[in-house]
Amino acid sequence: MQIETGEIVSRIWYESKNRLKGFIAKRIVNESDAEDVLQNVFIKIHQNISGLKDPDKLYPWVFQTTRNAIIDYYREREPAVESSDEILNEIVFEPSEKNVEEEVLRWLEPMVGELPEKYREALLMTDIQGLTQKQLSEKLDISLSGAKSRVQRGREKLKEALLECCHLEFNRAGRIVEYKPQNEACQNCAH
Repeated sequence: MQIETGEIVSRIWYESKNRLKGFIAKRIVNESDAEDVLQNVFIKIHQNISGLKDPDKLYPWVFQTTRNAIIDYYREREPAVESSDEILNEIVFEPSEKNVEEEVLRWLEPMVGELPEKYREALLMTDIQGLTQKQLSEKLDISLSGAKSRVQRGREKLKEALLECCHLEFNRAGRIVEYKPQNEACQNCAH
């Protein structure tokens, strides 16, 4: 399947322009500079989209292109900064990634509440209250392997519910950096 460049770039612009602008604006305070970076991102997307081999990786690729444009912006303005990669990653990404993760974590509580009781109880006791799986087994008077199984199945069900709701994007360290609702009916991540 061949990617139609103009059509796909238009779709990305329509679906993601405001989101990308917000993503950039959180990292670049000057509004005019943020607009310039956004324009550069779409120029890069237009120039390089034909090289995208997997259409399912479109949005991760778009956000990586945006991150690279932000890094380029800072490199052009502060070329003499020591260990610029480390400083840029801290300045440019840390605060927003935490905000996105905190937002996603807020959705988990209601999602845990919708799990079947035995899985909800296991996750609340271990992941929220901090009990070990051994303590869980003692408290519920079940075997350790039974406790481990409940926690694991509960986490799997929670993950399924979350991924049904949203497409999550992760950085290299495995932290959530962006999300996109999978459907309009999702109540957890509705904006």
